[in-house]
Parts: sequence; C-alpha cells; structure tokens
Amino acid sequence: MSLRRRTATVLAAVALVSTATLTITAPADAIQEQQPTYPQIAAKPYLGWSSWSLQSTNYPGVNPDGPGSFISEKNILTQANALATKLKPYGYEYINVDAGWQDGGDEYGRPVANLERFPRGMKAVGDDIHKLGLKFGIYTVVGLGKDVYRDGNTPIYDAPGCFTRDIVYPDLRTTNGWDAAYKIDYASPCAQKYADSIAKLFASWGVDFIKMDGVGPGSWKGAPDDPNHNNTEDVEAWWRAVQNAGRPMMYTLSWSLSHRYADVWKQNSNGWRIDTDVECYCDTIVKWDSSVKARWWDVAQWIDDAGPGHWNNLDAINVGVGAMDGLTDAERQSYMTFWAINSAPLFAGDDLTKLDAYGLKLLTNREVIAINQSGNPARPLDQDQLQQIWYAQNADGSTTVALFNLADSPATVTGDFGRLGITGKATVRDIWAGQNTRNVSGSVSANLPAHGSKLYKITPNNLGAVGKPADVTATDVSRTTVSLAWRPSAGATLYRLFANGKQVATTSGTSAVVSGLLAQTPYTFTVTGVRGSATSEASAPITLSTSASGGPVRYEAEAPTSTLTGDASVSGCTACSGGSKIGNIGYSSTVTLNGITVPATGTYLVKIAYTDGDTSRQSMLTVNGTDSYWVNYHGLGDNDWGTPQVTYLPMTLTAGANSIKVSNPNGYIADIDWITV
Repeated sequence: MSLRRRTATVLAAVALVSTATLTITAPADAIQEQQPTYPQIAAKPYLGWSSWSLQSTNYPGVNPDGPGSFISEKNILTQANALATKLKPYGYEYINVDAGWQDGGDEYGRPVANLERFPRGMKAVGDDIHKLGLKFGIYTVVGLGKDVYRDGNTPIYDAPGCFTRDIVYPDLRTTNGWDAAYKIDYASPCAQKYADSIAKLFASWGVDFIKMDGVGPGSWKGAPDDPNHNNTEDVEAWWRAVQNAGRPMMYTLSWSLSHRYADVWKQNSNGWRIDTDVECYCDTIVKWDSSVKARWWDVAQWIDDAGPGHWNNLDAINVGVGAMDGLTDAERQSYMTFWAINSAPLFAGDDLTKLDAYGLKLLTNREVIAINQSGNPARPLDQDQLQQIWYAQNADGSTTVALFNLADSPATVTGDFGRLGITGKATVRDIWAGQNTRNVSGSVSANLPAHGSKLYKITPNNLGAVGKPADVTATDVSRTTVSLAWRPSAGATLYRLFANGKQVATTSGTSAVVSGLLAQTPYTFTVTGVRGSATSEASAPITLSTSASGGPVRYEAEAPTSTLTGDASVSGCTACSGGSKIGNIGYSSTVTLNGITVPATGTYLVKIAYTDGDTSRQSMLTVNGTDSYWVNYHGLGDNDWGTPQVTYLPMTLTAGANSIKVSNPNGYIADIDWITV
C-alpha cells in the first residue's frame, strides 16, 4: 500500500490549533426553524482576497514576528482598503480572515479574537470592511476545540442543561485534518445548539463568509474504516445553523474534500476546496510545482459538480506580485486562465498594496472575469499528454478554449475544431491579447513556452446551425459492443451514430452503446446532431478495435510475468482482483506488465484498475518502450487505498505481445491492480 502523500505543513497545523473551536450538530430529525429568505448565496463564483497566502510565506518582511504573524487588524484593513481601491470596480468584494485570528473561547466555548492582533475584536473589523462596501469572511475548523472543552463543564449558549460533555463521545475521540478537536456526538440535541450558537455569533459580527477547515472525508482522512474523520454530519449541522443564523452567509469547506461525498457537499455548502493548499510554504508564495500545476489534474473529476450555489474552490490566485509569487509571467497567466475557465472563486492572496502592472492586468481583465462569472466550467478534451486543450460550450453558441503546455519545455498546442464541435469558419478572439482573427477554419494553434497558455473565444460564422457533437469518446468496449459519449450539440434534439459509415443507432441523449459489432475488428465512429430536417456535420471520428474473441483480457499487475523495479512491490488489497496490487510506484520505481497480446495493430481501449487515497496522481504508460501516454488517476482524497477505481484511455498496440510500463519519474502514482484490453 502506498503510504506516501502530500502533507500539511507545521505552519498550517500551528495556525489551526490556535483557532480551534467550532462544532457540529444535530440529529437528522431535529426541528427546523423558520428560515429567512435571501437572494441565492454564491449564485456566481465569488471574488475577493484571503489572508492565508501572506501568512504562509517566508518572503522577506511579510511575517516579521514569526510564522503567521502577518495576520492583524492593521494588515487586514490595509488589504481591504487596497482591494476597495484597485479591485472592487471589477467585482472583488470579499475580505476573508483566515487562520490565526482566534484565541480560545468565551464562557460558552464560542470563539473569541486574539486581542493582541485584533484589539477591537472581530465585529469592529467587519464593520470597517463593510464601510468600504466589501464583505467580511472568517475562518473556523470542524469539531469541538480541545481548549474550550474544559473538563466538559462549559455551558452551551442558549441551551439550558447542555454542556460540552454532552456533545462529545465519552472516549474524547478526535477529529479534523490535524486531530486538533474532539469529535461531536450528533445523537445529542445539544450538538446542534452549539453550532447554532457560533453561527449566530458570527452573524452578530456581520460575517458574510465562513470557511470551515480540516473537513473529512477529505483532508487525507475519513476513509470508510476511519469514521472519526467523517464530518458529513458536522457539515449538515453547520449548514442548518448558517441558514438559521439570521444573516446571509456563504459557507465553504476545506481541504481536499473527498469526491465520493460530492452530493453531501453540494447539498450542504456553497463550495469546497478540491485540493491541498496552493502555497509552497517557502520564500515565495507559490511555486509551479508546489502545488499550482496539480489543479489541472485534481479538478477533473469535480467539473460537473460545480454550479450556482456551490463551486469548486482551487484556492487562492497568487498572480499579482511577480517577485513575491514565485512564478514566471507565462505561469501567472496560465494560473489566472485556469481558475477563470473553471469558474473557481477568484480570491487573491498577494499583498494588494504591491500589485505590479502585469499582475493588475491579469486580475482585472474584464473578459476573463466574465468567463469566470458565466459559471460554465471548462473540461479537458483529454489528459493523455502534457499539452492540453480545455473548453466550455457557451449558451450563445461560442466556445471558450484554453490551450496549456504543462511540459517543462516549449511545445505547440493545437485545438482541433472537429473535436471541439466547431463547424466551418469562425472568429477567434485571443482574450489576453484582445485581438480578433476572422474566418479561421480547422483549428487554433500556438507555440507556447513551458507552462504557458492561450485563451480564446471562438464564435462560428454560422451561428444558429445545428452544431456537430464535440469530444466523442469511447467509455467501454467488449467483443461486440462499444460505448460512446459526447457533449451536447447546439440546437440538436437527437443524435445519429455511425460505424464505418453505416448508421447504427439514434438517441436523444449524449451517450449510447453500439451493439452487434464483430470481434477483433476496427471501427470508425462518428456522431451527427439532428433538429427536424437539419443535420450537422459529422463529429471528429474516433477509431477503435473491438476486443478479441474471449476478451477483454485482464492482466494482473502483480502477475509473475510483470517486471518491478526499485521499491515497487506487491501488497495486499482485499477488494482488488486477486487480493493484491502493486504499490510504491514512482520516481525510480516502476512496474511493467508484459505479454499484453492483441491480434492486430490498432487502437484499443485500455482500462486500468487502481487505488488512490490522494486527491489524484498521474503516471506515464509507455508501450513497447516508445509511445507514452499520461494517465490521470482520480483520487478519493480520504486516504482510502483499498477501494479500486477504473480509468481508461485509447492506446495504440501492435500485433502480438506488448509491454506497458507504468511510471512517473517526478512523483508517486496510484497503486495498480490490473489492466484489461
């Protein structure tokens, strides 16, 4: 079992312990109070600023009195004034005070401010922020702070007969990402009262935004065999508390939330961090490798979960001060572009008093902000290479397209109009350059530096025509069937599927299983969109071979025919095929599956079973020592390394026996169970 994973830093843990308090709550059948009606919270991704990036950095002069010492009333209000002057005209409005503001709790176990840092208390800070026409955010952690337990004798506000001993388990089991709090026992009706008391306190301070940190499943804890770190009931109770607090407040969750609980997060919060901290905890604020670039891989499984009321949070956007950010200008643009196209909240973490001209340009481009605020997250055409095309089909018939070169050297990246579902000629607007090119056909292409990007809006000349289906993808294959999926076509009411030029299916949905195919036979598939008598051009074709007779064939990673190098080793896995898998793969440790046999050279859908308790991990698959493909293994985010998942990608294999090497010279990957062809 692979035990290596990214870990939180000491600075983060210290700051969290200093803010420990928060709690959680009530049984599902608790009586619900009458909820006031407010305009929808988080109807669009929010824009603003957060203090944590500056608290976390070792950049000279930012934290002169030790780690995290940046946070203070003076510094928060300085940043608020800078935001009001420079960024508020562009929609930035939240000032979020992160970890470190709190110093224990009051007589009811509710958080109180560190008066050395916030001498007037948090309500006064919020009032000053509101006077600038801005909104006030605050931070807390999940669980009952150990420091306010006080031998169980702390009374709970507005809950006669309720004490902290009534809302914890008798064994004082711990919870949250740092085990810095006691886990709440939700069988007690006192638990909801405690959450209510804090939410109402925050409301009385004028809080507009709450970040709850250390939530599981996530924060690399909370696997099925780890119930102490399952905080879903905490989140549900806090959601009720926030709704009944008497003030509209956005409620968000952190960090690295587990995707398998996405429905809980969507129903009970306004957003969630999909990843670890973006900060590098070094002499700058971030670095490309720590951990900006991880977002391209980690957000993929979350794309369809974002929407009005709840958004995928990629963490702070640190692109405003080049010297402080630790990035090249190309990386800064890619960073801003990726957050924008994914409809992620745009909250800066830089020192806003020191924004340079390029940083201000990135943060205030109205077209880029409009893309973000459209609430239409982009998705990748595929992720089998480091040159990636991300796109979003817009309601007006245009397509937002971003080209990214994630490689460490320059490369050309090309977005094919056919795969993007763009028909005929189009006007291509280069968003960052502010330039239009008319009557473009076929593709958009750019030579990009390492970690560079381009952002386009592509508008077909023939708006109103039925669009061709985009991103036709094979999702499964057998001897006689192939499963296909695609993105909706503009104006289409149904779709026709073709195999080798012959119509084989019609559907009103965006997926279908094509049956009646011949075994070990190559097929070229296309899809057209139809509205009445109008039919679109055919989609970009995909070619795939069906499985051989007797297939698909499974190849166990732990089979004696596999070749292991370095520390890669067999480990037990009860839910895995054969009860075993290969773990500890990465850097110099690899596994090669040999003897993968196909009857003819062609493109085959290769499926891979793996376990990944991280947010996501990636590997290269190298076929016969030549062709290489990248694979993104979607992680569970809760340290569960025993539950297999399956991913797939089309690969070219040659007639006869093939070898597939699984590796990543720059990091650890998922544990591998099997490969089928």
